[in-house]
Amino acid sequence: MVPERDPVKGTRVQMMMTCLCDAFFDDAAHAAWMCLQRAGREVVCPDGQTCCGQAAYTAGDWPAFRQVVRHVSRVFADPAPIVVASGSCAAALFHEAPMAFEGEPDLPAIQALARRTWELTDFLVNGLGMDRWGGRLDARIAIHNACHTRGTPTIGAVRTLLKSIDGVELAEVPDSDICCGFGGVFSVSHPHISTGMGRDKVANVLSVSPDCIVSADMSCLMHQRGIAEHQGQSYPVRHIAQVLRDANRGLA
Repeated sequence: MVPERDPVKGTRVQMMMTCLCDAFFDDAAHAAWMCLQRAGREVVCPDGQTCCGQAAYTAGDWPAFRQVVRHVSRVFADPAPIVVASGSCAAALFHEAPMAFEGEPDLPAIQALARRTWELTDFLVNGLGMDRWGGRLDARIAIHNACHTRGTPTIGAVRTLLKSIDGVELAEVPDSDICCGFGGVFSVSHPHISTGMGRDKVANVLSVSPDCIVSADMSCLMHQRGIAEHQGQSYPVRHIAQVLRDANRGLA
């Protein structure tokens, strides 16, 4: 599922904010920026970036998906690594895009794009070799493993970094690998099924009494929080970058 990555050279990285962070979760994108700087990277955010195209892909509109990915390839033409504040958006570029471009004349360019694309925690742990994250955060954390990160190093990287923070306790969620029902356009095209799945997920997460629910994907957490709040339940969600940033506060 994950292509062999180009070796990380130099300190310059390009950050893809994602359209969801741009529209709803700007603090998560800013936290990702700060985490990369903390890791010694020179972070640039190219103008003109829009979307990874995943919605078109999951809707079956591959021509539209290819159009969006070609735009991404142009905007992120710099050979520096591309770090994405979302596991699902990263997977759309490094896994789904090469499949959708089979038989297309620009497949080599898209394969090159895929080899330079990383989800944030995957980049920190497997690109930079970090196995510890400084700081402290007294919190009981439940991790949501987004479906799009299955088969990728993100799930392990998130756990590696969280377990290394002083004060963090990981709460193991029952049936943690079951989908929450968001699934991109699935939640729009099949709202009743999606909501039912989301209710089951929320119940499982809240059964372990976490202080916060953390994921590398705000899309899933947005879906779950909406369902929980509709039921009158508190559901404090955090992007993994926000947790890493907050753990680092107070460090020199």
